[in-house]
Amino acid sequence: MPEGHTLHRLARLHQRRFAGEPVRVTSPQGRFAAEAERLDGATFVRADAHGKHLFHDYGPAGVVHVHLGLYGAFSESPLPETPPVGQVRMRLVGRTHWTDLRGPTRCELLTEPEAEAIAARLGPDPLRSDARPEPAWQRISRSRTSIAALLMDQKVLSGVGNVYRAEILFRHGLAPTLAGRDLDEALWKDMWDDLVVLMRRGVRSGRIDTVADEHLPEVTGRAPRQDRHGGEVYVYRRAGMPCLVCGTPVAQSELVGRNLYWCPTCQPA
Repeated sequence: MPEGHTLHRLARLHQRRFAGEPVRVTSPQGRFAAEAERLDGATFVRADAHGKHLFHDYGPAGVVHVHLGLYGAFSESPLPETPPVGQVRMRLVGRTHWTDLRGPTRCELLTEPEAEAIAARLGPDPLRSDARPEPAWQRISRSRTSIAALLMDQKVLSGVGNVYRAEILFRHGLAPTLAGRDLDEALWKDMWDDLVVLMRRGVRSGRIDTVADEHLPEVTGRAPRQDRHGGEVYVYRRAGMPCLVCGTPVAQSELVGRNLYWCPTCQPA
């Protein structure tokens, strides 16, 4: 599932390409046809993201809420190239580009209050300028749930997925099983600041890089990571491989239906 930096990249891209102008909106697949007909020809006011949620604001015509889920994706190309056919839930055509949305978990037309209600249910997003770490801390500090589970709870913290979760715990030497209420507040603020830096880097580059300069392949002589997600990471999807810091084999287990990765030595219980 795409993590928060991906949705913020999409919001920035769609803001540049469509904002301030009328757009053509269709649903070749047909599952968004009635909503697309209402939006077709309306002015695309702005694009915004909160966590893993993308919002296309059309002013009085409403707000399109998109959650990509596991299989959703946008494809984009400049005009006059003809968009490909296929199971396209929503197609936007602007003055210079078109974009197709396929396979999202959610693609729905909402009123502005309905869209605001979705955002209000989410925890603070480290990528938003209006976000602060305190609301997340209030939930974390009262919880007996493991910090690994809390970081993935979008009501606690928005935009952090399995990769950022594993990497932020490693970078701060935290065992995934540590209860939220046992986390030090100063350490939480350090983790928040680290997430802001790492996720902003992800928005710029389009990949997740969490490894310090001294542990990069060109410094240590190891082979670069080979993974479709790209980026250099410490523990994510490195089960059984040596920790880049201490050499201990990276451990793996399952938590709340998701794979969890950590170094038993660098992240002692």
